[in-house]
Amino acid sequence: MVAADSQSIDDNDRQTQLLRGALDMCLLALLAREPAHGYELVRRMETAGFGAISYGTIYPLLTRMRRLGLVAHEQQVSPTGPPRKVYALTGSGRTHLDAWQKQWDRFTDTVDAVLTPLDHTPTRS
Repeated sequence: MVAADSQSIDDNDRQTQLLRGALDMCLLALLAREPAHGYELVRRMETAGFGAISYGTIYPLLTRMRRLGLVAHEQQVSPTGPPRKVYALTGSGRTHLDAWQKQWDRFTDTVDAVLTPLDHTPTRS
């Protein structure tokens, strides 16, 4: 039972590390499809299969990306509360997203090449 619990913790840690390396790229990709406010981005990430991502993770990243000129925001009236900041991709954000996607493709191709055996013969221990 301890091994299973340990495996679960290891899997969660691995997932967290992988997400850290790709979260900004994923947010830019979501904003390239359609502008959104932070709550909507959290919902889209969950729908995409990333699991629960906190607002405390998303909002600081959006603020950093805004400072870097990758996204811009505008205030929009909310039907149920205070105005919302709706974020959209900038031209610079699009350029960065395109470059990061190419870099990601090269990286995943490399990892896939290492993880995929040349033939499907079981390896010897």
